[in-house]
Amino acid sequence: MDTHQDNYASQPTTIAQAEGNELSPRSKAILAFERRWWRHAGAKEEAIRRDLGLRPADYYQALSRLLDDPAALAADPGLIVQLRRLRATRHRRRASRSLGPNNSSGD
Repeated sequence: MDTHQDNYASQPTTIAQAEGNELSPRSKAILAFERRWWRHAGAKEEAIRRDLGLRPADYYQALSRLLDDPAALAADPGLIVQLRRLRATRHRRRASRSLGPNNSSGD
């Protein structure tokens, strides 16, 4: 497995940088990976390192930026809408857990 530091993106802006309505090659690769990641044997994090040469944290940060990028929405609307829904669901779950059972609003 080749995970040398040279393969990692040095600046976050280079990962999801869009020019006009065109995604960078790295951004396109991230979207393509996200569309097919479940086909990989083994853990997703291992496949991220192997296929994209990124640390998982860098991958997820870039993916999060792509979810808010109009160019990504134009490139793959179905995937972006699905991932936005998943993100919103996770945010709601985290918010409800942080409130806890004894911490309802209005009390």
